[in-house]
Amino acid sequence: MIMKKLTLKDVAKQLGVSTATISNAFNRPDQLSASKRTEILDACKRIGYTGPNRAAQILRKGQSNIVALVLADSLDYMVTDPVANTFIQGVSRVLRENHKHLLLYAGDSESIIDVVDFVDGFICYGAPRNPDLSVQLKQQNKPVVTVDFNLEGSPAINIDNEQASYEIAKAALKPGDKVAILGLRLIESPNTCRIYDSPLLDAESSITHRRLDGYFQALKEVDIKVESDWIWNLPENAGMYAVQAAKEVLSCHPRPNVILCMSDIIALELLQCALSMGIDVPGELRITGFDGIEEAARTRPYMATVCQSSVEKGMQSARLLLSGENKSMSLPYEVRLGETI
Repeated sequence: MIMKKLTLKDVAKQLGVSTATISNAFNRPDQLSASKRTEILDACKRIGYTGPNRAAQILRKGQSNIVALVLADSLDYMVTDPVANTFIQGVSRVLRENHKHLLLYAGDSESIIDVVDFVDGFICYGAPRNPDLSVQLKQQNKPVVTVDFNLEGSPAINIDNEQASYEIAKAALKPGDKVAILGLRLIESPNTCRIYDSPLLDAESSITHRRLDGYFQALKEVDIKVESDWIWNLPENAGMYAVQAAKEVLSCHPRPNVILCMSDIIALELLQCALSMGIDVPGELRITGFDGIEEAARTRPYMATVCQSSVEKGMQSARLLLSGENKSMSLPYEVRLGETI
């Protein structure tokens, strides 16, 4: 037998009090004495009533104090990525200070429709793997702040990825170098592979393409051309893919003497692989990373990389969403030359 869900009116009738008294016990404790509130809550617990319908309250008030953070990819991947993890910390810190709650939402989900009525706004960290989510974000009427990509009509927070990549590459390159690039999600492939003639993925919006553009600008200035078969695609910023790419590129003949990596995770795996093969870094091989994660500063030789504060990026995105301002921001970065170039 299916039990009927108790309503506020049902409970008020059973306890012999007004619906306002029940509601105040759950939502406005200052309106009741402590003893009266305890009496009401204990009675509600005995009859199995857990409080007014939260979903109905949200729809009625139009505010939930919940912010959805739409991640670029699956949750299990994103929460283990050190850059995404520190970004989430920054968002969470500001929301907590403002008595807001955080909902993590996967960028490979089919739709945001299930949650749009129950959140006050969206922070979108990276272009979602499912492009339909970007379309849906534009169509709904809640505030949206994007990070590391742009969505027409919404404020965005970025760093200048193209300029940063140009600067770190320019510091590493010399005329006559043999150069390879280890990139992230440059083409639509689930595997670590060279890009060859495959069409580039999301070339207009992806930060990895902005980084590739920066590399190409620096390469052009020292008169070096890198063919597509010397550019690797890694489907995720994860060690297993980086190790495979590192082994492949270091086994090439002739072996590159400069390798530009689009993340510190990739660069660190490459460095360890090179050292294990007895390759002198930076004597025989120069390596650059990107992101400035803590591990890049702890390794020896420590990594030449672009440092960006993912915590600050997360904090600024949350502040921007809560402020309601429609302004975009470009945050600073630092080129750290390290010991690998």
